[in-house]
Amino acid sequence: MTKDIFEDEKIKLTPETGFNLIGIDYFGEAGNQLYLIEHFEMYQDALNAKKDRKNQDEYFILYKGANQEFFCR
Repeated sequence: MTKDIFEDEKIKLTPETGFNLIGIDYFGEAGNQLYLIEHFEMYQDALNAKKDRKNQDEYFILYKGANQEFFCR
């Protein structure tokens, strides 16, 4: 998995406000491997939801910063 493969998908799944918990389907078609799990208004809620997952490495949180830059954690 390379960073460039998911870049377009990450941009499409990044919310204008709040935080999206995203999952990775390693067996999905290229360009369709990321999927929305749930949207949260608060980062702590998204982080807790990620921590509740069995394989935390298969999930990440997408959001926009104050200057409209994209973040992935």
